[in-house]
Amino acid sequence: MRWRSPSRTGGKQNRALRLFKQLEFIFRDTETLTSILSLRERRTMQSLGQGHAVRSRRDVDLESQARELLRSLGADKLGREVRVEWNPRMRTAAGRADHRGKLISLNPLLLELDNALTPELGPGKLDWLNQSSLTEAVDVDSKREHAALICDEIDRTLRHELAHLLAQWRVGRRRIAPHGTEWRAACRDLGIADEARCHNLPFATRGFPPRYVYRCPNCKEEFPRVRKIRRAIACLTCCRAHNGGDFDPRFRLKLIPS
Repeated sequence: MRWRSPSRTGGKQNRALRLFKQLEFIFRDTETLTSILSLRERRTMQSLGQGHAVRSRRDVDLESQARELLRSLGADKLGREVRVEWNPRMRTAAGRADHRGKLISLNPLLLELDNALTPELGPGKLDWLNQSSLTEAVDVDSKREHAALICDEIDRTLRHELAHLLAQWRVGRRRIAPHGTEWRAACRDLGIADEARCHNLPFATRGFPPRYVYRCPNCKEEFPRVRKIRRAIACLTCCRAHNGGDFDPRFRLKLIPS
């Protein structure tokens, strides 16, 4: 049995006791505790520019619709796992699909693309979200009129993102292009065969000037980028012309010194 000095053991206990007292002192202040717990809410509020924070919330109606679509295509297992949420942190994208988490995130601005479409609902872009099927309805007529204007765009965006999940689920772990042939096939099965890769909705965009410029050593074409490229990327045009579309290190993009 190893012998331990009593003074050494007592020193560790005293340090631990002082640590607990410090933590108790920190969290005794309710304002400090509240600020720590609401840090995520305050970040969301600042990014939205609203007077109150709006969290991501699930939409059970759209989830049911997604499950029915997947069941009709024989993807029952995926249908049981899929989730749909409204994410107020989204800016320019209408939707996003996470195939690992089986999650579809939609932009709440889909609910009100323009205040002029629904003046009876007021100027708030996200006010109608608080009156959706997730909470109690306050004005049935206004809600139905508004739903008639936006349901087509919401339904199409839902199917667009659902096609991403369905395409990846069908191929398993094999990596596929985000808007490749597998996604196109899923779109056809979901009834949106003519779906475009990107939306043309009037969402506010925010541009950033490119900080880095890369050049192909073969064709000399330049590729400006906002962020620095962290992996090996080659010129697609040259790879297709000289290597059947596969990666060729001869055409790897090189950073132009600033």
